[in-house]
Amino acid sequence: MSTVTAERKPQAAARQKLTVIDCDIHPGFSTPDEIYPFLPERWREHVKTFGGHYRQAFADTLSHPRMAPEVSRADSWPPKGPPGSDLAFMRAQHLDGNNVEYGMLMPLNRGPGNQRNLGYGAALATAVNDWQIAKWVTPEPRLNASIVVTQEDPEAAIAEIESRADDRRFAQIMLPPRSLEPLGRKRYWPIYEAAVAANRPLALHVGGINGYPATASGYPSYYIEEQHTNVQGMQALVTSLVLEGVFERFPKLKVVLVEGGIAWMPALKWRLDKHYKRLKAEVPHLKRLPSEYIHDHIWLTTQPLDEPDVDSDLAEIFEQVGCDRIMFSTDYPHWDFDDPKFVLGKLALSHEKQQAIFSGNAKALYGLK
Repeated sequence: MSTVTAERKPQAAARQKLTVIDCDIHPGFSTPDEIYPFLPERWREHVKTFGGHYRQAFADTLSHPRMAPEVSRADSWPPKGPPGSDLAFMRAQHLDGNNVEYGMLMPLNRGPGNQRNLGYGAALATAVNDWQIAKWVTPEPRLNASIVVTQEDPEAAIAEIESRADDRRFAQIMLPPRSLEPLGRKRYWPIYEAAVAANRPLALHVGGINGYPATASGYPSYYIEEQHTNVQGMQALVTSLVLEGVFERFPKLKVVLVEGGIAWMPALKWRLDKHYKRLKAEVPHLKRLPSEYIHDHIWLTTQPLDEPDVDSDLAEIFEQVGCDRIMFSTDYPHWDFDDPKFVLGKLALSHEKQQAIFSGNAKALYGLK
C-alpha cells in the first residue's frame, strides 16, 4: 500500500494511543561520497576507480518500479538530499509524526554483503556501521543501528560482530536472505555462533544479490514477478534454516524476517510438518516439528501488510502466525510505507495484542526499556 500523496493531519499522531517501535527504517546517504570519511584510503581509491562489483549485472534496476524515484514516497524528499538522508526531516516527519519510541535502522546502501570483492565488502560493512553511529544514532537515541556484515566472508563477519558486541546501540545483525548458498548451510554457522555469543538477533531484510535468477526456472519477465519472488525467497530461507538444523544447533538464535510478508507462514509450517512426519528419517538431527522451531526462533515484521478483503481474515492470519512473533514496521521512507494508524485500523485484535505487535514484542526481543 502507498501513502505517497497522503497529507498528515497535525493531531493524527496525538490520537495514536499505541506506542510504536518501527523495525524497518532505511537511512540513506546525502551524497554518494558521504561514506568516504569512514573508509580507509585504499578503499576510498577503490571506490573512485572501480566502484562496487555486484554478483549480478544491472542489480540496481531490479528493486523498484521506475515511477518511484529513490524507491520512496513523494512527500519524503527533504529540502536537500534524497529521502532518508536528513535526520531532522526524518525526525519531524516520521519519528515525531508517528509517535515512534524506537526505530531499527536497516541500511541498504551499497550492499556490503552483495560485493564480489570480499575485502571491499568487509571494509564497506565497517564503514556503514560507523556511519550509522555517527550520523544517526549518536544525535538521535531513539534510533538503533544494525551490525552490517559480509556473510560470504564469515571470518570478517565474526570480527565485525565481536567488535560491536559491547555497543548496545547496535540492536541486531543484518544479513541478506539471498546468499551464494542457502543460509542453513554450515559455512554460515560460525556467524550464527557469533550472533548468539553477542546476544543479538539476526535481521534478514528481503532481497540480496547472489547472481542467480530470482525464480527456479530463470529470470522473470516482469517487475510484478520479481516482487513476488521476495516471498518465495523468505520461504526458502526459513526452510533451509529449519531443515539444515540451525535452530537445533543454536537453541538461543533468534531471527527477524523484515519486509517479507506474513500470510505465507502458516501454510509453510503446515506443509513442513506434513513432510517431516513422512520423511523425518532423512533429517534425524531435528528433534521437534518444523513449526515448533519456527515459532520459537523466528519473528516477522508487518510491512508490507497483507490486505485481505475482510479485515477479520487478517486478524486470523496474525493469530495463526502468533501475535507474540509479529513486530510492526513501516519501511520508511519507501513508497510502500505502512502508516501505523492505517495498520491499527486493519487489526481486529485486542488492545493487548495490538500493543504487543506495535511495541511489546520488539521491546522483549531487543531488550529495550
